[in-house]
Amino acid sequence: MVAYIFDTILKRAARDTMALTKRQSRAWFRSTASTMTSANPTRMIRSNSQRLTDKPMIGRMYLFNYDPKHKGKLPYYDRFPLVFPFRKTQDGFIGLNMHYLPYHLRIALLDKLMVFRSNNRMDETTRLKYSWATIDGISKFNAAIPCVKQYLTGHVKTQFRKVSSEDWVTAMMLPVERFVGASKQEVWTESQRKIRRA
Repeated sequence: MVAYIFDTILKRAARDTMALTKRQSRAWFRSTASTMTSANPTRMIRSNSQRLTDKPMIGRMYLFNYDPKHKGKLPYYDRFPLVFPFRKTQDGFIGLNMHYLPYHLRIALLDKLMVFRSNNRMDETTRLKYSWATIDGISKFNAAIPCVKQYLTGHVKTQFRKVSSEDWVTAMMLPVERFVGASKQEVWTESQRKIRRA
């Protein structure tokens, strides 16, 4: 049931939001996602084997299960990151985990990042082409600051579930963040403090 949650929400969106403005559509996604409290990230990752990969590509979006190397030293972490990788490292990658933002800020940040999209098709070929140097220090991208995280390939516990660009908004609105060490409200409050201090 939950395995096809992306498709379910998209079908509802097509049916219910045809006449809505952009702002109203965002509100619709927020309210719809918040009612889906049974969203199971593990099932979502495994829901479509054709979308699973062992090698994430820069600029695409992925959902995966992660167990941090130094989790005992972290104040909190997300077990199921939803990430746009932007740089490869020797043993993994660095990316923006959108779960560190409340829903409305995720969408606002994505709106700004769309200037870096590789094309306007919003299909399997679309990705975000940027680096941290491109957005660091630019105030309109301050919401990215609490999202920057490094991931070690050896601590990824599942394959990477690729999210097509046409589903990016839907994926960001799903309540699949699973924070350890703090509630999501506490994480989001701290993230907003970091943004204000930037």
